[in-house]
Amino acid sequence: MNDINTSSGIEEKDILYMQRCLQLASMGVGYVSSNPMVGAVLVVGDEIIGEGYHKKYGHPHAEPNAINSVKNKELLKTATLYVSLEPCSHYGKTPPCANLIVASGIPRVVIGTLDPNPKVSGRGIEILKAAGIQVKTGVLEKECRELNKRFFIYQKEKRPFVLLKWAQTKDGFLDKTRKSHEEPPLKISNQITGRLTHKMRSENQSILVSTNTVVLDNPSLTVRNWSGRDPIRVTIDRTGKIPVSHNLKNGLIPTLIFTEEEKESNKNVEYIKINFDANCLKTILNELFKRNINSVLVEGGAKILNSFIQQGLWDEANVEISEQIVCEGVKAPELKIEPFTYEVYDKHQWIHFINTKKQF
Repeated sequence: MNDINTSSGIEEKDILYMQRCLQLASMGVGYVSSNPMVGAVLVVGDEIIGEGYHKKYGHPHAEPNAINSVKNKELLKTATLYVSLEPCSHYGKTPPCANLIVASGIPRVVIGTLDPNPKVSGRGIEILKAAGIQVKTGVLEKECRELNKRFFIYQKEKRPFVLLKWAQTKDGFLDKTRKSHEEPPLKISNQITGRLTHKMRSENQSILVSTNTVVLDNPSLTVRNWSGRDPIRVTIDRTGKIPVSHNLKNGLIPTLIFTEEEKESNKNVEYIKINFDANCLKTILNELFKRNINSVLVEGGAKILNSFIQQGLWDEANVEISEQIVCEGVKAPELKIEPFTYEVYDKHQWIHFINTKKQF
């Protein structure tokens, strides 16, 4: 496949049009999983004649949307197609985009990055080159891969992308010590960080919390303070502690419950029986992978967060730290690595970590 990488002579205009592809692609966040976000731009001379992006899973991809947006199809015969990810070469929910590009007579294609899907990787480019189309790759490749990091992890490592998230006080506590759901949880997030948390929910295909979090907080785990789709809800209920009346069992949103007991699934609530051994977290991630779930946001509680950290089963983490001092309660996890990014929102620290020592 070495001859496929034809990246050379990247021009300023290539970068500008690929940036536009990335802008378009990002509009599909939360709606296209487990597929990648992709944007496409058609250019003749210095004029954009068509644009498109992958809007929804199972719907047409970016390339046909861009091609169909061009009113005068004769212009395609002199156009350059910019696309953030290699055009697909196989039949899935939609026909191969590479074949459509060839049939449309487009003479030149500029690609951000190759597709990691083994059904595609390099084959889309081979189809284009075999048809005599000039191909350039590697334009803003790092940015294109970053946009679809969940898809890349899912395809390459055969598991979901794992993002840990928690909010803690300045002295390192997640919550008060509570024994009943009648006791309200400690409020840590402010208005801004609360919205950012819901933004994260909208960007990930699933959200995972522990038994105690469900029992004590009775969360909905929905996207309410941001626009976007609700994630698939995932929890652990090993011995059936979660009451039937709790929100996660209301059947309004697809929900997966991992248990050691035989339980009958019902509308939108699927029980998955697993062994709760030392590898149970890996088993859970594998079950999510088998269900085409490419990312999971782990929101708590402390025990399950610590388990993911101790076993190295995470890709990134987002930690919010407030100005509160509570002196006692549920101790927050610790990440003994340097932050990747650091921001402040209304006196709340918003810290992002990347796991460079994955142990999957």
